[in-house]
Amino acid sequence: MQFNTISVVGLGYIGLPTAAVFASRKLKVIGVDVNQHAVDTINRGEIHIVEPDLDMVVHAAVTEGYLKATTKPEPADAFLIAVPTPFKGDNHDPDLSYIEAASKAIAPVLKQGDLVILESTSPVGATEQMAAWLAEARPDLSFPQTHGEDSDIRVAHCPERVLPGHVLRELVQNDRVVGGMTAKCSKAACALYKTFVEGECVVTNARTAEMAKLTENSFRDVNIAFANELSIICDKLEINVWELIALANRHPRVNILQPGPGVGGHCIAVDPWFIVSQTPEQARLIRIAREVNDSKPEWVIEKVKLAVAECLNASPRKTAADISVACFGLAFKPDIDDLRESPAVGIALALAEQFAARILAVEPNIEILPPKLQAAGIQLVSQESALESADVIILLVDHESFRAARPAFSVGQYVIDTKGIWG
Repeated sequence: MQFNTISVVGLGYIGLPTAAVFASRKLKVIGVDVNQHAVDTINRGEIHIVEPDLDMVVHAAVTEGYLKATTKPEPADAFLIAVPTPFKGDNHDPDLSYIEAASKAIAPVLKQGDLVILESTSPVGATEQMAAWLAEARPDLSFPQTHGEDSDIRVAHCPERVLPGHVLRELVQNDRVVGGMTAKCSKAACALYKTFVEGECVVTNARTAEMAKLTENSFRDVNIAFANELSIICDKLEINVWELIALANRHPRVNILQPGPGVGGHCIAVDPWFIVSQTPEQARLIRIAREVNDSKPEWVIEKVKLAVAECLNASPRKTAADISVACFGLAFKPDIDDLRESPAVGIALALAEQFAARILAVEPNIEILPPKLQAAGIQLVSQESALESADVIILLVDHESFRAARPAFSVGQYVIDTKGIWG
């Protein structure tokens, strides 16, 4: 099966690396994104996100003519949709509007024999819904839901399974779950991914592939919820939770993850709700784990309130406006610039809303704060400045630069270490 031109719709943290890897195999790749800034940046051979080594791969691909970006889809042999799937409203219902928009955007350029793959992490049934939108837009073509193996268009779901900071390596080395709507759809998708995937392409159906990704992230979410709940219990019992977990993990069949200020990112903090939204009566443990992790930031904020109160008691002449609180880390995980669904961002915003104190942010992976943090009066400062001036220091993300610092805190500084790296 020959794929001369590949289109990747959505050039974010997954789409752009995927497009770059295809292009590095000397295939023509057309990247599509509604963000004109992202398109212009990529066409200069530069990147608009932070991911190790991606800048070199994109620059080479653009320079050699294998990768270009545009805001409007063009004809291709395979289309990979890697757009966001956020929540809709306050009930954690999945919002498929981005997938719908991408489907309707590529529909006019589809031709017989094309392959369409949904990579976006999605609730069960989203791939079938995407195929329905495509069929509605192109009644002149046949699709798997009506014509099975004889369809003009092949449709599959293949969720990404990569770790930010290691995306390029994991795209190549990890196994891929390939869920076609028919056997021929799966075969076509496997042939495409084998262009660069060194891991195994494991074939299943579309619904199981969708559920596999949700299950992987829900499993991690439940494990983290256990660690976060344990940290709250240990704080009450005056036990070092990190030492406790290290001891428990010496058991050959125990592997407890590490606690933190909550759970963030576009996967673990989101995907379990997709299961809960479709099966609310059955997904009891998954829901409780989400609630535990979503509530952990409030526990951190209460810790800060106590620390600020102690600062004021220790210095009666000070008012709340004289107190500085420094949040070390805003990203949702170490050593990246991705702030999506980050509990650290939520904590910083909550502190700015609840305190008259000066709120400082230390995030070595960004150069400017997002508008909502700026609007809240939060200031982006250097690590050195924060350590020198802050009365209360909150370690929220275990960036490598923080791990390496081993700061000597001043007398009277209050330190809340949610990651256990400053002992």
